[in-house]
Order: sequence, then C-alpha cells, then structure tokens
Amino acid sequence: MTDVRVMHPVGGPMIGVPEVPGSKSQTNRALLCAALAEGTSRLSGVLSADDTQAMLEAVVSLGAEIEADREDTSLEVKGIGGDLRFEDLVIDCRSSGTTSRFLLPVLVAGKGNVTIDGSDQLRSRPFDEQIKALRALGCSLSETRGLGELPIEVVADGVNGAKVEISGSTSSQFVSGLMLAAPLYVGGLTIELTDATVSRPYLDLTVKVMNDFGVAVQQPNESTYVVQQGRYRSADIKIEPDASAASYFFAAAAITQGKVKVDGLHRESCQGDTQFVDVLEKLGAKITWGKNSVEVQGDHLNGGTFDLRDFSDTAQTLASVAAFAESEIEIKGIGFIRSKETDRIAAIVSELTKCGVEVAETSDGVIIKPDKWKLKGASVETYDDHRVAMAMSLLGLRVPHIEIRNPGCVAKTFPDFFSVLEKLRPRAIPLTEAVAVAAIDGPAGSGKSTVAQALAVELNLPHFDTGAMYRAVAVAALRRQVDVTDSAAIAELAEAVDIKINERTVVDGIDATDEIRSAEASHLVSVVAANPDVRRILVPRQRQWATELGGGVMEGRDIGTEVFPDAIFKVFLTADLQVRAQRRFQETTDQTLDEVLQDLQRRDHVDSTREDSPLEVAPGAVIFDTSNMSVEAVVSELADMFRLRVEG
Repeated sequence: MTDVRVMHPVGGPMIGVPEVPGSKSQTNRALLCAALAEGTSRLSGVLSADDTQAMLEAVVSLGAEIEADREDTSLEVKGIGGDLRFEDLVIDCRSSGTTSRFLLPVLVAGKGNVTIDGSDQLRSRPFDEQIKALRALGCSLSETRGLGELPIEVVADGVNGAKVEISGSTSSQFVSGLMLAAPLYVGGLTIELTDATVSRPYLDLTVKVMNDFGVAVQQPNESTYVVQQGRYRSADIKIEPDASAASYFFAAAAITQGKVKVDGLHRESCQGDTQFVDVLEKLGAKITWGKNSVEVQGDHLNGGTFDLRDFSDTAQTLASVAAFAESEIEIKGIGFIRSKETDRIAAIVSELTKCGVEVAETSDGVIIKPDKWKLKGASVETYDDHRVAMAMSLLGLRVPHIEIRNPGCVAKTFPDFFSVLEKLRPRAIPLTEAVAVAAIDGPAGSGKSTVAQALAVELNLPHFDTGAMYRAVAVAALRRQVDVTDSAAIAELAEAVDIKINERTVVDGIDATDEIRSAEASHLVSVVAANPDVRRILVPRQRQWATELGGGVMEGRDIGTEVFPDAIFKVFLTADLQVRAQRRFQETTDQTLDEVLQDLQRRDHVDSTREDSPLEVAPGAVIFDTSNMSVEAVVSELADMFRLRVEG
C-alpha cells in the first residue's frame, strides 16, 4: 500500500529559521574531489541523504577512506591520489544523477572493468550526450540495456584528453562530469560547448569546487573550459545550506504571509538557486539579505513571467506559489526538466490541475492562471520525485485535504523535510495578546452562515453575521422604498437605521430575521455592500461589535481583508458553483434552480469586481472547499485549526 501524508493547513503565518541541510550539489562535487585528492580532506555541513550516500559509497568502492560524524554533519576523506584501479566493480548510483554523471567520465580514466548502474528511475534518464563525448575521446563503453541509458559497462585504460565537444542543453551534469574528470586525463581536456547550456550556475559551482581542491579551470570564452592534467589536493571545505531545499521554506513564507530566514546563504553564494528569492521579490515578497543569511517576508503575490533556465530545480516551487498569486504567472526556459527524475512539466500540469489550478503547458514551460476560489484538496502523485513531493506539499499549508503520496521520496535530498517544515507552524497565541476573531469569508452559498454559527457553538464563542448588517440595510431600503442605486440615500439610511443582531435580527424595532433572507433582499444586498459609504459606516460597528465581546466567529465577505485583517484565524469557504446553487435553491421557494444559478453568478461578479473591498481571499487564509463535505465535518476541522492558533 502506498504511504500517504496528509498536510494540515497552518492557519497563520509561518515564521522561523529552518535547519536547511547542506547543498547536495556542493557535497557531491566536494566528495568526489576529496576522494580523488592526495591527503585527507575535511568536509563540514555535508548533506546526509540518498543522493550523497550514493556518492559516498561509490568513492569508498574506489578506495577512498571516510570517517563520518553524523551529528556534526562532517566527513574526513582520505583520498586515493587519482590512482583508479578496479576489477569487475559494480557501482550502484541509486537515483542520483550527479553521482552517475560525475563518475562515468572519472571511471574511464582508470584501469580495469567497471559497471555503473542505478535505480529504474535513473536508468530511464538520458546519458547519450556524455556517452557520445567519451566515445569521441576513445573510451570503451557499452550500454547493456538501452542506447543512451544505464547500466553502462566500462573497460577503462586511461584517456588521452585533447579536446571534446558536448551539448549542455539536456543537463549541465554532463559537462560538470567531464570537467571533474579532466585533471585525470593525459594532457588534460578542453571542453567546447556546442550550444546554450542549461543550469549554467552549476558549471560555475563545479569550477569553484575544483579550485577549492587545487585544480584551475580556465575559461577563454563562454563556451570553452580548459583543464590541465594534474592532481587534486586535500582541502577543508564548508558546505553551504542547499539553496534548492531552502526555496520551499522561502515559498512557505510567501504563501502564508510569514517570515522565514535561512542562515548560511548570502548574495555571493556559489549556488544559482539563490536567484529564487529574486523571483519572490518581484512577486511582492520583502527580501532582506544579511552578511550570511537571507530572509523572506510574505506579502500580496503578483504575477509575471520568469525564466528559470539557470535554476530549474525551483520551477515546481514557483508553480506552487503561483497557485496563490493574484494574476497569471509564466515559467519558461525549463523544457529540459521533462528529462529529470520524472517529466516535471507534465507533473506540474497534472497535479496542480487536480488541486483546482488552471495550468497550460508550453514548449519550454508552463503558464499558471490562478483562481484561489477553485483551490481544493487532492491526492497528489509524486512520481517518486522528491521535488514534486516537497513543492506540492506547500499547497497544503493553506488548502485542506492535500495528500502527498509516497512522501518518503524526499529522502533523496532532504529526509527531514516534513519535520523541518512543521517546525515553522505558527505558535498558539494567548487570548491575552489578541482579540480571538475567526474570520470566515466566502461567496454566497459557500456555507458561511451555517458553518460560522455551528463553529461559534463548538468553540463557545459569539457569532457575528456581518452580512446580516448589509441585508438589514437592504430590508430597510425595501421598507422605505429607497433606491439602492442612489448611493447617497443608501448611505444616509445606513447611518440612521437601527439594527440589532443577536439570535434574531431586528430592523427599526421590527423582526427581520426571515426578511433579510428573502429573494428581494438577496438581490439588493450586493449593491448595498458595494457602496463605499455604507461600508465606511458599518465596518466600525462590526469591529466594535466583536471587540467588546473579546472576539468570536465573524462571517462576511471582507472580514479577513478589511474588517479584521489581523484576525487570529482566517478562512475562505468556497464550493463548486453548482453545489452553491443547489444549496440556495433548497432554501428558497420563489426561484427556479437556473434562476438561483444565474443570480449567484451575478453576485460573484459584482462582489469580486467592486472597487471598494471586493470579495477576495484574505492573505494567508485557509481556502476550504466545502463541496463534498457535511457541515459537521467542516466545523470539526475548522475548530481543530482554530484551537491550534489560540492558547487558553
């Protein structure tokens, strides 16, 4: 049976300093260089995960000696000095692309027979560009399963380097592997790139790590790398936190209006994926760079077009952020990620669509057209891809019932991801520190009134139907025959009308509990509520109403955005339009179902497009689709979320 992790919305801003593990890319490069070097190297801050374990076991099989301090995340590596000899060796690279693509060019420089293999997932990934380049250098390679795929048998007898051409349009790892192996080749190696290389910052990282271990890489021009024959020297290296892993926590801050800081990353970081925070800044987040840290503070998320060619590992992270944006986001330059652990573009389209997000695939990316009203829970397939699992889990920070299938696949690069994410969950707020308002917003027919009343009972808190205030003004207008389109007259009426709302709603001394729910009042209330002067008059009353009683469950269409923007707990209830229409139809006797449906469509348009306080999802609000749930189930979940936010 497939393991499933159910994500639970946090109900507030995520805040903290997560412990981000070491960079996988830097760890595996440093491990290989240390293993090939003369002497003993010390690596601190290393990542302990499946991918790095694959590299560690591989270099040990080549003769390197390693002492690990798991608690201190450090390694001592006694290198082999470039002396590569093996006999009928089989190296299992698991699912690690870096391990396999870095090792293959190294192995051909040795002496003996060796087979390089990996998981079914790694076997399905392309190696043809690297194989072609190595064969051009005279290396003996045989694919035993399929052309351009693992497993690959190598009959190694050293390499005369000279010059080689290679494409980097599929993966920069092919080029990095050749660079890392080049000092072992007789005469060194000149590498000519035949086209534009994807993820180019990873080549810069390779150059940096090689320099750290005493090997110089010359770049006479953008498409040429020259490495002289030589030896790696031992070194002491501090591994940076993984910028790709950090992107999920930066995204969590952006999605929940929180504040997250990662120590160890900085403007001059050797990792290209730090550029992700620049994208978040363009979307509206506030970014603060420290000497050795970066902090992201969430705000309203705008749209835009972003080329992630150089940091594509964050593409799925951005796609999840885009689901909560205010306008369209295009991610381009990432067509090559179709050949990663899975077809990541297809995964983005499939899994976000399940969650109610409109996604269109392009030749080199995706276009995401967010509509937060349509977000809903779903069972998310991860395709055994760690980045799918981590990115899609971010939706569950604000959307209930997001299930991550096979969550254990995160062990490839970040075994503790879910526990580290959970530590950022906002702390419970003592009642002495804030007015305990639960703000329940949503369109007509989403179940606001029913759910809010039941939630108030469950939590033993007062219930405030702010919509009833606007309905009361609409009823007063009907009684007095005031034209609701006369803005000044309606505002004057709102100022004068006497409204009392408890168990019953009383307008000017006359019970209007049933009258405010009539078709006539429902037809007029959107116009009344859209009047800025009416809102100016009623909103202070609503705030005073709740504050005097120390909080409560307050429902309406702008509670989390305007009336109580600092509410402890914000929810936007939504439901499929047909479901909402059916609910309203069951409550009325003077409209057909089609008439109710048309009226809801009209009201949705009016409420969401009005200039003053439009109906929208409050920043950080839990987006709860009630379409297929009972009132009791919805209330139970909301009550649990509220209790996690409030202490005492």
